Amino acid sequence: MVLSTGLPITWLSMQHLPLAPPTSTAGSSAGLDSQRCYQAMADKDAAWDGIFFTAVTSTGIYCRPVCRVKLPRPANCRFFETAVQAEAQGFRPCLRCRPELAPSRRFWSLTDAHAVLAEDAAKRLHLSIQQGCKPPSMAALAALLGVSDRHLRRLFLRYWQVSPQQYLQTHRLLHAKQWLQDSPMSVAHVARASGFASPRRMYAAFARHYQLSPAQLRPARAPQHTVVQSSTALFLHYRPPCQMATLWQFLKERTLNGLESWEGEGAHAVLRKTVRWPHEGRAITGWLELRWDPVQAGVHVRVDAALAPVLPQMVSRVRDWLDLDAEPQRIAQVLGHDFPEAIGQRLPGGLDGFELAVRAILGQQISVKAARTLGQRLVNALGEPCHTPWPELNRTFPSPSVLALEENAALMGSLGLVRQRQKAIQALARAVESGRLDLSPHAALEPTLEALLALPGIGPWTAHYIAMRALRWVDAWPVQDVALQTALGVRQHPRPAQALEALGQAWRPFRSYALIAAWQRLARTPELPDPHGNTAPAP
Repeated sequence: MVLSTGLPITWLSMQHLPLAPPTSTAGSSAGLDSQRCYQAMADKDAAWDGIFFTAVTSTGIYCRPVCRVKLPRPANCRFFETAVQAEAQGFRPCLRCRPELAPSRRFWSLTDAHAVLAEDAAKRLHLSIQQGCKPPSMAALAALLGVSDRHLRRLFLRYWQVSPQQYLQTHRLLHAKQWLQDSPMSVAHVARASGFASPRRMYAAFARHYQLSPAQLRPARAPQHTVVQSSTALFLHYRPPCQMATLWQFLKERTLNGLESWEGEGAHAVLRKTVRWPHEGRAITGWLELRWDPVQAGVHVRVDAALAPVLPQMVSRVRDWLDLDAEPQRIAQVLGHDFPEAIGQRLPGGLDGFELAVRAILGQQISVKAARTLGQRLVNALGEPCHTPWPELNRTFPSPSVLALEENAALMGSLGLVRQRQKAIQALARAVESGRLDLSPHAALEPTLEALLALPGIGPWTAHYIAMRALRWVDAWPVQDVALQTALGVRQHPRPAQALEALGQAWRPFRSYALIAAWQRLARTPELPDPHGNTAPAP
């Protein structure tokens, strides 16, 4: 069946699947059902946040579905899947609901290679701004993706309805707008962090696109930003539903004293963590504090003022760590029949890819509790001091340069690490320290997997686990995993790995969520092995 537009009927036109985005094109507003979008806007439904934006022709403003302004007339509303499309049509962002704060959109396709390419190109441009880097030229980006410059521009126009330069400029402006309102960073710092060549260029862009100056976006008291003593407070939005307590429990069971501390219980607990972040050839240290807000569908984050130079990059990593940009209903559309308990589940990431990888190596073939014991010994012996307002929070995880030192091999042996794990950790540390291995969320998946598997002591399971959590790979599926085979009933199959591979095809591209859900099933069955192949189950 097709709509009158010629597009396939999508879940937006179906009563039983009210939240998934259109699947026909990555950036076309033609697939949006105007009646459903208007109803979601009338309900202030946070599950739609970032899925579409509403532009009001009578005001020239575009908003998020959760905006609390008076509901406009349907005849005055136009709906767009991205903020870029709305701005390309001459609409300006709402200063009340602030579209730049909406959870990011993730488009998924397993069949349309052109859509995948267009999304990958857009993602690389967006990440360059988030990381505070100079974005690649179109020629360089096209060469990186293996296509011509002309073909890349054509794909952008087809799937995003804007040129690459328009896409880049919109995200620069929205990124700058966010940090002008939400941080104490100077205008020059914001301009640099947003990819503008100079503050003057940023002033000109704001005047041309928004008819505002950056100074006008610096309110005396912003509702979502306060500076308390030596910290900055922010509020990060997500799309409900969200299994907050499950994610919090996962992180709590892996807590290392000195690095992390908790106050309170359940979903209302407050998590505090030390941070070490590279910046201009050196490392800066500080702390952050996280607290869920289930009523407003967001997370309160308080950040040490010492981390102000890397605040945009760090907040982006926090979003990845807690999987705040997940689209729960889209995932449920794929997994809900087989894993109904996974609806609203989040895929736990990591704030530091190297730290996560070392913890994964420590956890090979032992229980989570035993891995935590080894990790605690390593932190106590080689962790670096960090000053925080809380005495129990006083160390950062050992850096790659420290763990790479030959003299620390014997020390790790005295802590109970077998020789194989010593070699694996030191090889990993040297690869990261030299720059040969990138474990950040924007790293390329296949080269990173190959580099991990080339290291001694790292097999397919460990590499997939690291990629799933550090690189945000949502389709990890380690078919060798004994616990996964057991949970899905293929352990006794003559060829369990092949049976598991065939079974997992139905859950693409969200197999990582199916993996976590299967492990959680084992956690409720003590006699079964855990994901590390042990007798005590991991969550």
